[in-house]
Amino acid sequence: MLITAINLIYLLGATSFVIGLKQMSSPDTARKGNALATFGMVVAILATLFIPITDAPNNYLWIFGAMMVGGIIGYISAIKIEMTAMPQMVSVFNGLGGACAAVLASTELTQYANGATILSKGQLLILLITLLIGAIAFTGSMLAYAKLQGLVKDSQVTFPKHNIVNLILLGALLAMSAYVYLNMADPTLWYIVLVMVLALLYGFSFVAPIGGADMPVVISLLNAFTGLSAAAAGLIYENKIMLVGGILVGSAGIILTVLMCKAMNRSLLNVLIGGFGENNQTATDNGDKQLAKEITYTDLAIQLYYSKSVIIVPGYGLAVAQAQKVVKRLDNLLSANGVDVKYAIHPVAGRMPGHMNVLLAEADVPYPKLLDMEDANEEMPNTDMVLVIGANDVVNPAAYDDPASPVYGMPVINVWEAKNVVVMKRSMSPGYAGIQNQLFFHHKTKMLFGDAKSTLEQLNDEVKILDT
Repeated sequence: MLITAINLIYLLGATSFVIGLKQMSSPDTARKGNALATFGMVVAILATLFIPITDAPNNYLWIFGAMMVGGIIGYISAIKIEMTAMPQMVSVFNGLGGACAAVLASTELTQYANGATILSKGQLLILLITLLIGAIAFTGSMLAYAKLQGLVKDSQVTFPKHNIVNLILLGALLAMSAYVYLNMADPTLWYIVLVMVLALLYGFSFVAPIGGADMPVVISLLNAFTGLSAAAAGLIYENKIMLVGGILVGSAGIILTVLMCKAMNRSLLNVLIGGFGENNQTATDNGDKQLAKEITYTDLAIQLYYSKSVIIVPGYGLAVAQAQKVVKRLDNLLSANGVDVKYAIHPVAGRMPGHMNVLLAEADVPYPKLLDMEDANEEMPNTDMVLVIGANDVVNPAAYDDPASPVYGMPVINVWEAKNVVVMKRSMSPGYAGIQNQLFFHHKTKMLFGDAKSTLEQLNDEVKILDT
C-alpha cells in the first residue's frame, strides 16, 4: 500500500515537471510553471523519504538539516543574483548536480571495491557512466562559471594543441574505465579513484579551450550531461522520479544546445573545437580606418518621437546596465504619441536563450511586442528607426558578406534594412566574437555612446520636452 502511494506521488511529481516545463516556454506562464515544477520536486523528495529500507539508519536529522542549509543557500543566491550573472548561477548549480551524481556513484563503487556489495555487469556499467558524466559535468561547469565571471582567462588554462591533450585524456579515461569494468571480479579501489581523477581532469580540460562566446552552449551541454547522470543514478537506485527528472533535464539540455547551435549556424563540433569568441580579428576588421557618425540626444529624440514605427534590439549591454525599465518608459512615451514600438529578439542575444525575454518581462513589456528574428527581419524595410541597445554580433552584417568572419553564416537581425539605425554602446569595442562590427560604419547608422541606463534616461528627458 505504501509503495503504491509513493508511486502515485511520483506520478504527480513527474506530471508537474512536464506541465511546468511546458509553461516555462512562455513568459506569461513561466512563473506558474516554475512554481509547479518546484511543487513536483518537493512532493517527490518527501515521498522518497518514506520508502521502506531494511536496516536503514535513522538519519532524518542529517537529511532535513542538509535540505535546510541547501535551501537557504539556494534562496539567498536566487534573490541576490543579477540577471547578467544568471548563466554563472546556472553553471554552479548544474556543476553541483553533477557532483552529487558522481558522489553517489563513487560511494557505491567504493563499497563494491571493499567487498561490501555485489554488482552485476549492468550495474557496474551504469555506475561507471554516472561517475564519468557527473565528474565531467562538475569540473566543466565550475570552469565555465570561472570564465563567465572573469576569474579565469583562456590563456591561463590552455596549452598549444589543446584538443590533442583532450583526446589523450579522453582515451586514458575510457581505457581505465574499460579496465575496471573488465576486471570486475577483482575490483581495486585505487583504479576507481584514478577513473574519478581522470574524469575530473577531463571535465576541466574539455571546457578550457572553448571561447567565451560559446560558453552558453557549453553550459547547456553540461546541463544535459548532469541530467543524464541523474537519470543513470535513478537506474542505480531504481528510483523512478530520479530517472524521469534526469531524462527531462538531459533532453531539455540537448534540445537547447541544438537550438543555440542552429541560431549561430554552427555544428556542435565546431563549437567545441572552433575557438569562436577568442578575440581573433578577421582580415576585414579595419574598423580603425573608418569613421563612425555620432548623433545627439536631441536629434535622436526628434527622430524617435516623429517616427511611425520603431524597433528596439536589446543585447547584453542593456542587461549589464539594468536599463530594461528605462527602455519601457521610453516605449510608453513614444507609444503615447502613436509610435508603433516593438522589440526584436535574437535567439542568442544576451548570455542565454530567453535572456532578453525575461529581462523585458521584468519591466512589464507586453509579450506581443516581442518579435522573433524572422518576424523582425520581415518588418525591417518598413521600419523608420531601429534602436540597437547593447547588441553587437547579432546585428553584424559580416554574417552575410564576409566569408572570413567568425560570424559568417550566422542568422542575424537585418537592422541595416531599416530607414535609420542608431546604436547605443559604451564604446567601439568588439563583441563576443572578437571582431569589429561593420554596422557601426554603415551609411544608415549613427552612434550614441554611453552607459545604456544613463543614456536612455537622458533620451527620455529629451522626448518629454517634445511631448510638452
